[in-house]
Amino acid sequence: MTSPGSSPTIAVRQLSKWFGSVVALSDLSFDIGPGVTALLGPNGAGKSTLFRVLCGLANPSQGTVRIFDENPRANPDLTSRIGIAPQQERLFERQTIIEFVRLAATLHHIPDPDRAALLAIETVELDPADPRPLAAYSKGMRQRVKLAQALVGDPDLLVLDEPLEGLDPRQRLRTIELFRRLGDEGKTVVVSSHVLEEVERFGSRILVITQGRLVAEGPFSAIRDLMDDRPHRLRVGTDQPLALAAGLLTTGLVTGARIKDGWIEVETSDSPAFRRSVAVVARDCEARLTEVRALDDDLESVFAYLVGRR
Repeated sequence: MTSPGSSPTIAVRQLSKWFGSVVALSDLSFDIGPGVTALLGPNGAGKSTLFRVLCGLANPSQGTVRIFDENPRANPDLTSRIGIAPQQERLFERQTIIEFVRLAATLHHIPDPDRAALLAIETVELDPADPRPLAAYSKGMRQRVKLAQALVGDPDLLVLDEPLEGLDPRQRLRTIELFRRLGDEGKTVVVSSHVLEEVERFGSRILVITQGRLVAEGPFSAIRDLMDDRPHRLRVGTDQPLALAAGLLTTGLVTGARIKDGWIEVETSDSPAFRRSVAVVARDCEARLTEVRALDDDLESVFAYLVGRR
């Protein structure tokens, strides 16, 4: 989001990208301003392709992209204001961490690359004096190396593709705190993820993308409400399936119920209320509950529901 009268850091209008007959992005339009914005979507949704277009690494097939009011493909000088941490690992395996990050600083024409590299490495809580080659680093450490080289030029815009993948719980928390701090300092931080719980911790604006389409956007609370309001399917195990199914239908909380192999499959638009009432209904029906389990709480089903709303 941007303040009234100010230009967004990123402005995308009717953006599409295709490769032959494969459409990777379809008619995307949105603005992103300073602070943390999360791009949420399943693997294969088009997040990495979108990031490549935003950073000027690929041309849009249709539509426009503006970064700081400039076309990123037409103005190479913009690269000095953008820090990129790609999902794919492209590290020089034989280099040490200080050599790798210092090289990134040199390529950005930073006056004092040694000092800039030290500061970036310390920011991601790694040891600049570590003599090991990057090939010896764990997945989580390599992720932080990529983040350090993205930070080394003190960019105004950070584009980070799945940066938390492979980090342990403590480092995930510390890295999320870093993103928040950078956003509070006025930088624009765009972070992609396919994990809903990660995005919730950002406390940020969310763009939901799936099948190359923008299907929802807004604060996390609004996206969470959209996801919670969708119909849910639950499996209910009981020793009295006929009696319990009839009792559940009378509550008005379920829109359908069917018995299959001795258990009940129900559909409800208010999953929390259903979970609160099912035990009471079972008691009234003299039925014993053995299981109440969601059948569609995976993130893929959420994305499928959001696509269906468009």
